[in-house]
Formats: sequence, C-alpha cells, structure tokens
Amino acid sequence: MGGWQSTTSDQPVQPDLEIAKPWRKTPWGEEKQLDKSLREFKLSIPNSKHVRILVIGEVGAGKSSFINSVNSVFQKRITNEALVNKTSDSTTFTKLYKTYYIRNGQSTLPFVLTDTMGLESQDLHGIHPDDVVKAMEGCIKERYKFKPASPVSPQDESYRSNPSLQDLTYCLVFVMPADKISLMDENVITKMKYIKNKANELEIPQVVIMTRADEVCPLVKENIRKIYTSKKMKKKLEECSECMGIPLSHVFPVKSYHEEIDTQADIDVLILRALTHIVQVANDALTLKSKENTE
Repeated sequence: MGGWQSTTSDQPVQPDLEIAKPWRKTPWGEEKQLDKSLREFKLSIPNSKHVRILVIGEVGAGKSSFINSVNSVFQKRITNEALVNKTSDSTTFTKLYKTYYIRNGQSTLPFVLTDTMGLESQDLHGIHPDDVVKAMEGCIKERYKFKPASPVSPQDESYRSNPSLQDLTYCLVFVMPADKISLMDENVITKMKYIKNKANELEIPQVVIMTRADEVCPLVKENIRKIYTSKKMKKKLEECSECMGIPLSHVFPVKSYHEEIDTQADIDVLILRALTHIVQVANDALTLKSKENTE
C-alpha cells in the first residue's frame, strides 16, 4: 500500500495529492439534520420574514446554478428556477434583479437568495458595481433590469428611496469558480474588491462560495468527501481567501448540481453546511441592524 493511510471515506490517502486528516470538519451523512436545522431556523427579530442573501460573481461563475442547487437540496429534486446559460456565450445571462424564495411546505424558509447580473472585465459590460451597492442598501426593486452603462438612480421607477429591513442585504455571497480563480481578470477582481469595501462600510458580512470544486482535483471529482484532504483544493481555497481578503473560515467549496438528475447526500452536505454559515452570519447582521434602528 506504499504507506497509504485510510481516511474517513475509507479510501487510501495518496501522500503526494492529499493530507492524511481533513483540515475542516464536515458532517458527512448528516444532511437530514442540517436540512432540519435550516427549516426550523428562527430569526433573531421575530417580525422579520427573512434575511436577504445577495449573490454576485463574474459571468459564468455559477451564481444561478448555486441558487438552483440550494433550492434543489430543499425540494429534494433537481430544480431550475434561476435560468442558467448553457451555451458557450461569455456574456451574462441574468439581466434582472430577482429574488428566489425557497418553499417549505405551505410557507417559505426565513432566508431569500437574490440573483444579479454577472460582473465583466470591460466597463459598460456586466453589472455596474454601484448597482450592487444600491442592492445591498435595499434601493433596487424586484425585477429591475440592470443597465451596464449606468447604475440605478433615484429618478428610476425601480429605485426604492425608503427601504425596509426586509429590503436590505444581510450577507453578500461572492461566487467564484475554483478552476478559474488564477485566471480571473484583474478588472473583475478590482470591481469585486470595490464591492467588498462598500459591504464593509455597510457592515454586511461576506462569504465566498467556491463552485466547480470537482473540476480542480481528480481526487475530489472521484470522491467529493476528499474535498478537505486534497492539497490542490486547499491551495485554491487559500488563493481565493488571499485574493479577496476574506478569511478562510468564510470560504466554502461546493459542487453545484448541473449534470445530475437526482440530488446526492454528499453534495447536499457541502451546500447545507455553507448555507448554515451564511444564514447564521446574516442573522447576526439583522440583529445588529435592528438594534441600530431602535437606538
């Protein structure tokens, strides 16, 4: 066996490709408990219906696919409510500011995911960074059509001048593809950092969802449970953390559903674990914002 050691997945460790012990604890096999906890999650402010999670990223990063995957986990079947561009066209597919509610029986879960137009390297293409800022501030109404050349203004019909707590963003999620992080255009990174700094000013927590984790390392592609023992995967996570200036503890690798026809337990676990963290920090932000409004 060449000194290989077994892992929690009961498969041998290949020392040149992976470490012996997972560097992050993952609740494999506990997808039902994770699902139940999120379905029963209670926001800290009783009269709040939900916390808004704003999802942004470069064109083709997998924003809509991630939103669909989250919904798929809870519906226990593959869903495609957020339309995804499956062509080779590199332009953004999502054009509207659109919020997705996740059904939970006859009601919805206490968090919503809002999709946005993709960022592009060229100016006058893709979402304008200031539109993201206005979205975080709750100033953009549902189904606003983004205009790359000019951000929303108070003169627009879709501008909300007096946003409520429900309209604000409580967690900003950057979606970044693991296999393309080192190839990202500097202009896109600059736009993302500008948005990140604005989020900091607004005291909005940020999380990175690293998609396409299975495309980075053959070990992970073969066995998703090796995601936290793969040396290549850890390097990509560290690279992403350093690039965005976001702590490694706020970076979560996932595999979104795209070719599967049924949901799978291990894929669900990664998505649910990331979402649990997102919802918790969003709820913390809601608590803080509510206190500020009552002082």
